Amino acid sequence: MSNTATAAKTNVLAIVSLVTSILGFSLVGIITGHIGLSQIKKTGEAGSGLAIAGLVIGYVSFVAVLLWLVIFGGALLAAAMNGALDGQLSVS
Repeated sequence: MSNTATAAKTNVLAIVSLVTSILGFSLVGIITGHIGLSQIKKTGEAGSGLAIAGLVIGYVSFVAVLLWLVIFGGALLAAAMNGALDGQLSVS
């Protein structure tokens, strides 16, 4: 008789979380990461590290995009209010 170790099944949503976060779909990565972690706690599946990595990457990229929008949007708004964009933007 041979002792074969059975590998724990990896949670699919943990994998989806990591992949989508890496591809730039941070909200999908965040949502699937939280759902995946919840399922892992209930079922005992493997993949908690993948889900956590997906969450970390998702949250970091989400915050980075928000900061970029605030900084760039603020700069654009300031330029518009100072008249720097007069004549450059036309509304037809």
